[in-house]
Amino acid sequence: MATSTKRADAQRNIDAILSAAADCLSRNPAASTSEIAKAAGVGRVTLYGHFPSRAELLDAVFVRAIATGEESLGQVDLTGDPRAALIRLIETSWELVDGFRTLLIAAQEVLPPSRVRELHADPMARVERLLERGRTEGAFRTDLPTTWLVSVMHNVMHGAANEIQAGRITSAEAAPYITATLLAAYTPPGERVAV
Repeated sequence: MATSTKRADAQRNIDAILSAAADCLSRNPAASTSEIAKAAGVGRVTLYGHFPSRAELLDAVFVRAIATGEESLGQVDLTGDPRAALIRLIETSWELVDGFRTLLIAAQEVLPPSRVRELHADPMARVERLLERGRTEGAFRTDLPTTWLVSVMHNVMHGAANEIQAGRITSAEAAPYITATLLAAYTPPGERVAV
């Protein structure tokens, strides 16, 4: 078999494994590698040949999900009033987090927190740029570091995913809760929270 054919077969297997893993983990964050291999139409040996551990598989699936999310986030209009832009960014970000909620939970169980944050670097940089612009225009507070404010958004989003998983809130409730929480957190002290 030619090398290019082997590479094409290997790439098809990798794509099938990653797609199956995303699908299985979206239904059950504890889905086993055996379930994922079966759903991908490959054997466990093939799966482990490409992803030697569950952590490496989850990392690859999460990388792919973040890349997909970046395409959507790149389409969000962040011009105009920083608060309105923030609301648009929160809504799109939440749709992505909610869609990948169980994958996020699975990743948080096996990946170090530093890796989860590293994988969120591009989305977090987008938030940071918007917050910096809002701070310059007087829309957002300047008494706390921007990096802290970005971290607040990251943690509120992920906290909402955990609350839904625990059955304490619904997906529909989460977006307005997140928006209200972040607008309040970002409003300069002493100013009325604008909605």
